Amino acid sequence: MASVNPPRGMRDFLPADKARRERVLGVIRERYRAHGFDEIETPVVEDYARLHAGIGGDNEKLAFNVLKRGMDAEAIRAAAGDPAQLSDLGLRYDLTVPLARFYATHRGQLPTVFRSIQIAPVWRAERPQKGRYRQFVQCDIDIIGDATARAEAELLVASLDTLDALGLEGGSIRINDRRALDAMLDVFGFAADERPGVLITIDKLDKIGSDGVIAELTERGTTPEAVAAFGAFLLRPETLEYRPFGEGQIRKALPEGVPDGVIAHLVGIGDSVAAARGADSLGGVPLVFDPFLVRGMGYYTGTIFELAHPSVDYSLGGGGRYDGMIGRFLGQDVPAVGFSFGFERLVDLVPEGEVDAGSSIVLVHDRDVPVAELVALKAALVAEGSRVRLEQRTKNLKALLERAGADGYSTFATVSRGTPRAELDLRPLG
Repeated sequence: MASVNPPRGMRDFLPADKARRERVLGVIRERYRAHGFDEIETPVVEDYARLHAGIGGDNEKLAFNVLKRGMDAEAIRAAAGDPAQLSDLGLRYDLTVPLARFYATHRGQLPTVFRSIQIAPVWRAERPQKGRYRQFVQCDIDIIGDATARAEAELLVASLDTLDALGLEGGSIRINDRRALDAMLDVFGFAADERPGVLITIDKLDKIGSDGVIAELTERGTTPEAVAAFGAFLLRPETLEYRPFGEGQIRKALPEGVPDGVIAHLVGIGDSVAAARGADSLGGVPLVFDPFLVRGMGYYTGTIFELAHPSVDYSLGGGGRYDGMIGRFLGQDVPAVGFSFGFERLVDLVPEGEVDAGSSIVLVHDRDVPVAELVALKAALVAEGSRVRLEQRTKNLKALLERAGADGYSTFATVSRGTPRAELDLRPLG
């Protein structure tokens, strides 16, 4: 007998779960729109060649590809060794590649600086495990056409504001710049062809510590002098005085030789976020400079960030600047930067609240009430702005009302034959 479960790594959502998710998505949309972003929609599939153009990092290996139509068994066997011959489309594995294609397609109809919202499911052929799914929702905001620190500041302020609106105050954003990372590796003497592997190891610093990073770099056969210089920097004596986000903190965390322009860009972001958040000083800004924040996507060209919250030890979102991606479609570079909430992680942390701002009523009716009366009564309540469900009375009324409460209903009334609207006795559930 065929399984009735959804495919591995994918989920069904019961009404209460779906209502909770939509409530959170509604807050995210409202806050993003309040900050001047406009929502777009792109197809769930993109051309195979676009999804495998070398701009999606490791996610390209996780893409679900769509078999070309019309291929017979012989054609499939002949192309079995070449996925590009088998597929011409694929499910999107993120929303950034589709956005870059969207902008290249519609550039003439968009403002010079375009602020977009994309909230939609994406698909990756992950190994399913707790918190990791094959289908999940991403909530992205991006700014295209602005190379200044204003773009990053707008993204971070909108994201922090949204987090606050969801009842998750206290979040902070770790921030770094890929140009600072490149300059740091150059200062230490790592060869250009070693750097991708070095960054992969540095990205493990939180998990394996300084000694583990140095040991792994040594095992990789990385330039010994560079490993020694980097190790000395990691293990240098440091004082524990507090330094708020700003030039002092950034310079103290980096070796000499990082370009002043990169540092100035980061400081400008901090100043702007401080002004927007009403902070008297940068000490009140929820930004933390992390010189070893890497983020694995190869398309990042500048600032990178990750959202942290004290209630969990994993990231709730992140993003960065990807100034080179759109140029792959247009033939000329266009500055772009984006931020994405990890919705599946975020939604589980949002405090419980009323799903519906308005009235929601369950009408529990006797068996003998005429259908016309029930439908007319329901229509009258709906016209008043209420959400209404009809339920025939059962022996176990308590179970019926508990289920209605779990589905988000707040009040109920019993209905007998001939009960007029004015005599409905609305009582709270629970």
